[in-house]
Amino acid sequence: QVQLVESGGGLVQPGGSLRLSCAATGFTFTTYAMNWYRQAPGKEPELVAAITNPGGVANYADSVKGRFSTSRDNAKNTVYLQMNSLKPEDTAVYRCNAPGVWDSRYDTFADYWGKGTLVTVSS
Repeated sequence: QVQLVESGGGLVQPGGSLRLSCAATGFTFTTYAMNWYRQAPGKEPELVAAITNPGGVANYADSVKGRFSTSRDNAKNTVYLQMNSLKPEDTAVYRCNAPGVWDSRYDTFADYWGKGTLVTVSS
């Protein structure tokens, strides 16, 4: 059973940093790219970072480029999102996503999501 569990969210002042983690179980982690999305209240979900498999080439949304970085530890089946120079507009629920994972129970590909972790940037 695929599970993605995020951690590391919280309240931080503008200019501060947080590191989010997403622990993955139930699938061959090294086979798949991983994404980080965020959704602020009243807004559509936004893809903020993506990292390839297994080598870890990353891409970022323009809104976070230069401030956020994502990485993966394939030995720990974990993907990270380091967030620096945080701004109030970064406030959102952050979720990790494993796209297109093969589900052998149903012979199909499926997207999996964590429940998310709340990041609040406020003074």
